[in-house]
Amino acid sequence: MAEKKAGIPDDIAKMSFEAALQELEKIVGQLESGNAPLEESIALYERGNHLKAHCETRLKAAQAKVEKITLGANGAAKSEPADID
Repeated sequence: MAEKKAGIPDDIAKMSFEAALQELEKIVGQLESGNAPLEESIALYERGNHLKAHCETRLKAAQAKVEKITLGANGAAKSEPADID
């Protein structure tokens, strides 16, 4: 069900929001510590950017899904398929 967005590595595209956010937090901690060599810091930053983009995409999809929840004629909540690209 994971769609690969342009430029996002396959392993990240397959991650859940929670897993991607957890890895992103770990990367931020590594970068903030200042202990990583320059080349490793650059690679971490790039991966963090991909993780951030993936999280944003997942959040937008969830938001669209929530916005599609409507009330039916009998007052009960129903959901409609979201048109997410």
